[in-house]
Amino acid sequence: MTATPDQARLFAQTFEQMVLNISRAISGKDHVIRLALTCLLSDGHLLLEDYPGTGKTSLAKALANTVQGSSTRIQFTPDLLPSDVTGVQIYDQAQGRFRFHPGPIFGSIVLADEINRASPKTQSALLEVMEEGRITVDGETHPVGAPFMVIATQNPIEQAGTYRLPEAQLDRFLMKTSIGYPDHNATVALLADAATRDRSVNVPPAIAAGAVAQLTALADQVHVDPAVLGYVSRIAEASRTHPAVRLGVSVRGCLAYVRCAKTWALAQGRGHVVPDDVQMLAHPVLGHRILLHAEAQFDGASVEKVIDSLLADIEPPVRRGA
Repeated sequence: MTATPDQARLFAQTFEQMVLNISRAISGKDHVIRLALTCLLSDGHLLLEDYPGTGKTSLAKALANTVQGSSTRIQFTPDLLPSDVTGVQIYDQAQGRFRFHPGPIFGSIVLADEINRASPKTQSALLEVMEEGRITVDGETHPVGAPFMVIATQNPIEQAGTYRLPEAQLDRFLMKTSIGYPDHNATVALLADAATRDRSVNVPPAIAAGAVAQLTALADQVHVDPAVLGYVSRIAEASRTHPAVRLGVSVRGCLAYVRCAKTWALAQGRGHVVPDDVQMLAHPVLGHRILLHAEAQFDGASVEKVIDSLLADIEPPVRRGA
């Protein structure tokens, strides 16, 4: 079953309403907000590599408020234990049994701040619940609920004392992007409203939490022509054979690419994916899935340039009848 024109129009209207709602807390960053919402409605997680003070926490809180969900924050440090993230069993003397006390991972929108500062064991605990949507403690399984999205952050300028995320774990994030500093006008507006300490508290709900699953299910119904699927596959194959690339896009990356393209297309009011959707999402979806040879980096190659060359070299499919 394919999304109808009326369903596509309603989805696009709801999506725009959510973007405007979140922009009350994050000024001048509509494109990043759209990427974050696309990630949420594609049932995925977001990795932000950005400088301190650019609004990452505000984005997470505003997103949670918009979907009437809860927002939690975990500050990752080298001494953080997996149980500090997932929760722990504590003995209840009154009832004579152990009771599970959930950790901060049990939230609708979880901000994992500076994820690369925690040990690989703690990182793995977080990434496991991201993949499974549940945790198991002492043989008992505890679902984290829905909606559930992790927004993890990395600081690009402080690498001392950090643990780099392995490529296989990076691949579990649906997208990677950055918020960046606001432009001049947005900065002036923020300074004029300096009395407001937390702009995200002024973000009202836009949809009910249960509606997120309905919107996600609707995005799954978007039609993707075999020619567009072939386009995604050719991009992935070319990334694996590019002379500057040591590790290209995996099959899991291709699946993520298509899921995001479906949601992005529906947010534009279309019930089908076009090549422009694929091209628009190339950098946030593929950027963290491509690893370059050290020699190529030394010669000036970058992941951004590689993706641009892939899009330039691979001919997109032409709409029949065009």
